[in-house]
Amino acid sequence: MSSYQTRKTPGDTAWFRHDRFGMFIHWGLYALPARHEWVKSYEKTPEDVYDRYFRHFDPDLYDAKEWARQAKAAGMKYAVLTTKHHEGFCLFDSQYTDYKCTNTPAGRDLVREYVDAFRAEGLKIGFYYSLIDWHHPDVPIDPLHPRRDDENVPEMNRGRDMHRYAEYMRNQVTELLTNYGKIDILWFDFSYSNNNPPEKPWLRGKGRDDWEAEKLIATARSLQPGIIIDNRTEIEQDLWTPEQYQPQSWVRHKETGELVTWEACQTFSGSWGYYRDETSWKSPEMLIQMLVQTVALGGNLLMNVGPTARGCFDYRAQAALQVFADWMKFNSRSIYGCTMAEPEFKAPNGCRLTQSEDGKRLYIHLFQYPYAFLELPGFAGKVEYAQFLHDASEILFSENGVKHFSEGRTQGDDLLVLNLPAVKPPVIVPVIELFLK
Repeated sequence: MSSYQTRKTPGDTAWFRHDRFGMFIHWGLYALPARHEWVKSYEKTPEDVYDRYFRHFDPDLYDAKEWARQAKAAGMKYAVLTTKHHEGFCLFDSQYTDYKCTNTPAGRDLVREYVDAFRAEGLKIGFYYSLIDWHHPDVPIDPLHPRRDDENVPEMNRGRDMHRYAEYMRNQVTELLTNYGKIDILWFDFSYSNNNPPEKPWLRGKGRDDWEAEKLIATARSLQPGIIIDNRTEIEQDLWTPEQYQPQSWVRHKETGELVTWEACQTFSGSWGYYRDETSWKSPEMLIQMLVQTVALGGNLLMNVGPTARGCFDYRAQAALQVFADWMKFNSRSIYGCTMAEPEFKAPNGCRLTQSEDGKRLYIHLFQYPYAFLELPGFAGKVEYAQFLHDASEILFSENGVKHFSEGRTQGDDLLVLNLPAVKPPVIVPVIELFLK
């Protein structure tokens, strides 16, 4: 069994640490301008101008079953959908607002279709819910709000009541956790209480007290006791969520140093929402290496798709998902139920290791393919059998050294040497499966 123990938290994270790979879905009105999910804030768009997207939101090609099929084919085991993003628009039929999909040309509850389709494919269900809301009349204008540079902000903020907004959030979270069956993940986003521009003292960021986060989390836990909740309310819960970067070690608790349950959230390109003109799409090699690197450090990867305003994954997103599908079809055994390798096993240069949680199998992911031999110091006497994972073809090995005909013998009392084909197999990242004694 794995010797790594993570910090205990309120929710049920056992399945999460086993499944390792999920789909993030950022979808909302911002899919229509198609130039970043923060377009309303970045471009300081007035409400009456942004309303044109509300009037024209008509995802006629939305097929949640197709989304779910693509997620499952890519090897993803769970999904997290933006039920409401910072713009305040709701993809579900909330009774607490008119700013929702059922009042657009879409005319139906889009969250309901997502839940039913993904659940039917056996994927676990997650809801993202934005703590930020640029539409709600009770949310004071702050450094992130589209109206932050207006001349009369103090006057505009007069009468706005965060207590009413906090109650609104609790009411909507109650709807989400009551009307759609079992929900596995609740992904709040995000706090920024330390954002207080000195030149405009009437503007300040928001955090746990503004969200009334203790009441919000208590509401969620009372309705779905085992649910996984992230830490972005500024109250520590189950899940640490590094965003748009790859940690170089297992994420630890800042105060105690304990290992934590963590999830790297990443995009295929540089934005979360659909961005028509985005060009920084990640290469196939980078996509697979991110997944492997994350699991090799004991984490999960949540990979984002931003559907178009018509409700489809665009061709670039589909190509990226196909990269995962092609690789995971043959190599998922090195991901599911795996974690960081035990300290006794050191990864050779250009490789990453994962190990099954029962400790019986070790996986060597070849980021850089070696020529002819892969030398593994410290592995002698520990391996019973070796094979490529993609085709289960045997890999011969020798112990305590290898005979190179031109240079004699490379010695090492604890050295195990794998004999590899000179030509790299046709796999983006080949994986060697070692059966341990």
